Amino acid sequence: MARRYTVRATNTTARLRGVKNHDEPATGSPDAMADRAASPRVRGLPSRLLAVNALHADRLVNEGLAAEGARKWHFAALTALAEGGPASQSELSRRTGIYRSDMVAVVNELAERGLVERTPDPADRRRNVITVTTGGRAHLRRLDDIVDTAQETLLAPLGPADRARLTELLTRLLDHHEQGTAAPHDGPHEGPHDRTG
Repeated sequence: MARRYTVRATNTTARLRGVKNHDEPATGSPDAMADRAASPRVRGLPSRLLAVNALHADRLVNEGLAAEGARKWHFAALTALAEGGPASQSELSRRTGIYRSDMVAVVNELAERGLVERTPDPADRRRNVITVTTGGRAHLRRLDDIVDTAQETLLAPLGPADRARLTELLTRLLDHHEQGTAAPHDGPHEGPHDRTG
């Protein structure tokens, strides 16, 4: 059974869950065909357009990463380590927006595959420092290619100017809705909520 990870909201990530949202149709399912038959008014709602496109985006990224034996949270953790340098699990949790309790499982999986290594922190022997390995960097390059391909597939109908404009508008929307969002916490996880990645 696939492990489920919870990701909390931060200034750069929406609240994410590795759990299927059963309110939205799966691509290619009878429900998806029924969605295409929905009234133009419903199909044209910006909230609906965002949600359905998010499903397509999530599927493309998840399927691509799964072919390499990876998940979005592996990609997020490896990217954070490659770009920001070694970190404690707590710091890595802050960088990625993944709950600390879930980060333990993510790091365990990456360490088992030799993609990261844990060493005692010289400043505090009670905690470990996580470092991406040479193999982890090579794996991340493959994941980068996969994620780039997913973006290309998702945005295929749009030219460069439209892609830049779409990204700008989506970023503005996200920034607006994240203003005033409560600080991330490590308390009880709330109900499932799907996203695109």
